[in-house]
Amino acid sequence: MPIPGLPSDTPTRAALIDHLVRTRIAGDVATPRENNLSHYRRLANGDRHYWLGLELDDRWTDEQDVLAVMAERCGVVPDPGHRSGQDTIDPELTVDALDRMAARLRKAAEDHQRVLLATGHPGGLLDVHRATATALRAAGCEIMTIPEGLATDEGMVFQFADVAMLERGATLWHTHSPDPMAAILDGLAREDRPQPDLVVADHGWAGCAAQRGLDSVGYADCNDPALFVGEAEGTMQVTIPLDDHVTSPRHYDPMTAYLLDAADLV
Repeated sequence: MPIPGLPSDTPTRAALIDHLVRTRIAGDVATPRENNLSHYRRLANGDRHYWLGLELDDRWTDEQDVLAVMAERCGVVPDPGHRSGQDTIDPELTVDALDRMAARLRKAAEDHQRVLLATGHPGGLLDVHRATATALRAAGCEIMTIPEGLATDEGMVFQFADVAMLERGATLWHTHSPDPMAAILDGLAREDRPQPDLVVADHGWAGCAAQRGLDSVGYADCNDPALFVGEAEGTMQVTIPLDDHVTSPRHYDPMTAYLLDAADLV
């Protein structure tokens, strides 16, 4: 079925890679090298804010080990001597991860699974998740409704267009915290409702679900290493590398169309 708002023609792999580089979703991205290395260092130093809800193995205490994982799974510059300036995301790795996520979405559709979608980046990724929810529901999945009245220290947890997110002062709120996902999963348990078979999310929302043993796939930027480390450990199923807040959310539409087509959902 056609998904409202997405291109009618699905891009080829080559066309999508060209688009990702041209819009700086991948390739030479806006996130500076200094910011990336700072976040890798903080993860290695045990700063839980940068663990995105995961409990990481104690071998990740060296910034260089984190950098090596990010070079392998995200495509940042592998040279530890590159300390400032431009950094990169490999668009081939982005599309490879989209293909892996598509395989998991296909399984969810075939088995009519319960799926929970959530985002801490509503300004960039909300419509990616919304379109995914629409396609999965059309394929027979149950798109889970979250409990009402959930809150964290940052704000209220609510659901809009089938996607859970944080609201604060009547504004959709950017957060990397795992607390909103924890509130949802705990709320489902209190209501004696089943947990999701699959979580499609990003940042702390995805990390929290994965840490609780749920199948979790998601998106992360090159300055958010935890989900890539989690995938390397086998806790996260798939982490897609991309700039998670480019100048226009519409730039993600060809990527979403490619993902859903690869999952046989359009």
